[in-house]
Amino acid sequence: MGARQGPPNPRPFLCTIGFVPFIPLLAVLVQTLAGASVDPLQAPAGTKAIVFLFTSTDCPISNRYAPEVRRLAETYGSKGVVFRLIYPNPAETPAAIREHMAAFQYAGVAEAFRDPAHALVKFAGATVTPEAAVYADGRFAYRGRIDNRYVELGVERPAATQRDLADALAAVVAGKPVAAATTQAVGCYIADFAR
Repeated sequence: MGARQGPPNPRPFLCTIGFVPFIPLLAVLVQTLAGASVDPLQAPAGTKAIVFLFTSTDCPISNRYAPEVRRLAETYGSKGVVFRLIYPNPAETPAAIREHMAAFQYAGVAEAFRDPAHALVKFAGATVTPEAAVYADGRFAYRGRIDNRYVELGVERPAATQRDLADALAAVVAGKPVAAATTQAVGCYIADFAR
């Protein structure tokens, strides 16, 4: 008797786009706070960029950045930039996230989504909270820290001397390449959330 064969291995649908052959077309889905699955890469017409800010309700570094995130959202929201807070900790409930949004005055300046399966985390390459990923023109133009205020865990400058996310957004809005497309973010490890 021959060996029993199972179903074939699933493979992503492959296609050719422009000069880049074999781009996998895989869905990246996150959850609204109501529990619906949505594509976070979809944005309203006229959007120049989406800022995904990976955050957590109890990461002190993430929470210390709330005023800067609000400032950036208020500055760039009128310039076609959409801000989305991504909560990758599966243990954070929609109620806790709503409470966090209210406590740090994010309502009205950023949308909140849950990413318990880390689909967007993996797609963007995020490793810590807070970490920003700027999606524009079908690709990530920037991924990394908000600024350089935190040198490493437990080591903080009195004030930032480089404003990496602001610089990236200024370049994207102006239609220019981002000078430093990747920087090292400092914060709470996303991998620890899965434990």
